[in-house]
Amino acid sequence: MPDESPIENALLAYAAGHEDGAVRRPDPRQAGDAETGPDYRVGVADGSLIAFQAELVDQVRRLLGDPTRDNR
Repeated sequence: MPDESPIENALLAYAAGHEDGAVRRPDPRQAGDAETGPDYRVGVADGSLIAFQAELVDQVRRLLGDPTRDNR
């Protein structure tokens, strides 16, 4: 990421973390990066939360017998 500005690097790290968090596979190397690690870790946390919320909603719908629930 050397050609991007610091804010672009931060946004790219956050986006990568969000993707990795959503699939629950964080990258320790990116998380430990001195410059963008904090942004990556926030993205992981946000992505993990989104995945958890989706699973929770799906399970509640299943328990309530909602026939329109998303079958992931």
